[in-house]
Amino acid sequence: MNPLHTALWGVLPYLVTTLLVAGTAWRYRYDRFGFTSRSSQLHESTLLRIGSPLFHYGLLFVVAGHVTGLLVPETFTERVHVHEWLYHANALAVGGVAGLVTTAGLAVLIYRRLRVPAVRAASLRSDRLVHPLLVATLVAGLAATATTTSEHPYDYRQGVSVWFRSLFTFSPDVPVMAHAPLVYQLHALLGMALFALWPFSRLVHAFTAPVGHLFRPYVVYRSRGARGQGVGRVRR
Repeated sequence: MNPLHTALWGVLPYLVTTLLVAGTAWRYRYDRFGFTSRSSQLHESTLLRIGSPLFHYGLLFVVAGHVTGLLVPETFTERVHVHEWLYHANALAVGGVAGLVTTAGLAVLIYRRLRVPAVRAASLRSDRLVHPLLVATLVAGLAATATTTSEHPYDYRQGVSVWFRSLFTFSPDVPVMAHAPLVYQLHALLGMALFALWPFSRLVHAFTAPVGHLFRPYVVYRSRGARGQGVGRVRR
């Protein structure tokens, strides 16, 4: 077995996971107030209202597609009578559109950061690494998706997905990933680089989504209108 392949596909994923978990824990302990996206909405809001929803909602579908494609084995979809051609057609349509929407949103946000002086001044050093890395990861993912339209497409469900699931059993199937097309290997390496930088960039705010806010009890209040009869409620 090639030592480089073993290092890339058998060792590196665990190193990245360790760095992600340990780095996030360290950041939370020593920089709890840094768990934020450092919003620059006060500096500019028009482009932000366009780019942010495109990027974040598109990314949700991209992540959902990766979870489905990597974790759901082919035997399961066969058991529920989902034909393979239908699965791949849906993955191509939804994944392709989601990837393009996410890339478009990121392009708007990067343009905003470069063109608006106040936003550019509020940028972090880590942004100079994260933004190009995000672009490269998305482009590589779109390129991998495009290969599924070729005459003899690579079946990632019998390759990359098998390798990914084998990581959870601590018995990584290195050969199956070593024989994957270069674009899939590049996409995986860029993804791991992104997760390695995650705890040390503004991306860490993804772990602070205010889900608990949805379940907090309401506070009933009475507005001080002309007759004092306005009643409303807000979350605590």
